[in-house]
Parts: sequence; structure tokens; C-alpha cells
Amino acid sequence: MTTPINLNKVRKARARADKKARADANAITFGLTKAEKDHAKRENSRSARDLDGKAAETSPYGANGGDKKP
Repeated sequence: MTTPINLNKVRKARARADKKARADANAITFGLTKAEKDHAKRENSRSARDLDGKAAETSPYGANGGDKKP
């Protein structure tokens, strides 16, 4: 004969395992330190400034260089 199992313990153990899995996923997603976040922010702003400086200016008449008037 098999031993009876307590369904409340099984349910709670499953809930704990789900919480642990969610916590691990969040730690990977949001687990950057403050220094790492600041460094990433500085790098993003630096690269954005570099790209803004290299952006091509467009003619008021469009990309065709002003051959046709509006």
C-alpha cells in the first residue's frame, strides 16, 4: 500500500518552485548593479551624441537635391 500524500504540502511546494523560477528570471533581467546601469547610460548617451553629429542634413526640397520645386 502506498503512503498518503498531503496535497497542501504539494501545492505549497509547487508554488514555492514557481516563485523561485520567477525570481531567478527577474534576477537575470533586472539584476544589474547601479554602477553597471550608470556605465550603460553613459555609453548610450555617448553613442547617441556621436550618431547625432554624423547625421546627414536633408534639403528643404527633399532628397533629390532641389531639382524640383514644391
